[in-house]
Amino acid sequence: MNIKKHIPNTITLLNLLCGCIALVYTSNDRFEMAFIFVCLGIFLDFFDGFFARLFKVAGPLGLQLDSLADMVTSGVVPGFVMFKMMLSSSVDMSEGYLQYFPYLGFIITLGACFRLAKFNIDTRQTDSFIGLPTPANTLFILSLPLVLEYYSAESLMVLEILTEKWVLLLISLFSAYVMNAEIPLFALKIKKFNFKDNALQIVFLTISVLLLFFLQYLGIALVIIFYVLLSIINNKFLKK
Repeated sequence: MNIKKHIPNTITLLNLLCGCIALVYTSNDRFEMAFIFVCLGIFLDFFDGFFARLFKVAGPLGLQLDSLADMVTSGVVPGFVMFKMMLSSSVDMSEGYLQYFPYLGFIITLGACFRLAKFNIDTRQTDSFIGLPTPANTLFILSLPLVLEYYSAESLMVLEILTEKWVLLLISLFSAYVMNAEIPLFALKIKKFNFKDNALQIVFLTISVLLLFFLQYLGIALVIIFYVLLSIINNKFLKK
C-alpha cells in the first residue's frame, strides 16, 4: 500500500475535524477556542496541497475533499459565528420576525459555498485570487466576536457597532459579496528578491505586521479589509 498518497487526504480530513471542533466551541460561545481551531484548520488546508504536489499524488478526490473540508471550516463556522453574534445582539429577538433574523448570518455560508464551487472550475486563479478566499473571510468574521470581547470595555463605539443587527447583516452581505466579486487580489508570493517588483507586497506585509502587533484581533479584521482595498487601488491606479 502506498502510504504517501493517503497523507494529503488525511491532512484534509484533519482540517475538517478542526472545523467540527470549532463549531462545538462556537455553540458554547467560546469564540477564542473556535478561532484557534479554525487557524489550525487553515494551516492544514495549506499543507494538504503542499504534500500532494510534493508526493505527486494530486488528483480529483483530493480536490473534492479539500472543498468539502473548507465548506465546514471556512463556510459553516463563520456563518454560525455570525448567527451567534446576531442572536446576542442588543435587540430582543424573541418575538415576531426578529426571531428568524439571526439565521441571516448563514448568508456567509451560502456565499462561501458558491465561492468554493466556482473556484474549482475557475482556471484564472492559479497564482492569485479573484474575490476574497474563504479562509481570509473566515478569519475576518471570527475576529469580530473577539474584538467585541476584548475592546468593548474600552470603546463604546465598538460595542454599539458590533451589537447592532443591521450592521451585522451588512457585514454578512458584504462577506458573501466580496468572496464572489470579480476583484483581482494581488498575489502575496515574492518571486523576485528586489523592492521594485515587490513594493506592494512589502508595504502590505509591513503594515499588516504592525496592525497585528499593536491591535491583535482588531488588527486581523483591518488587515483583511486593507488587503481588499489595496487590491482595488492597485487594479485601478497602480497596475500597468
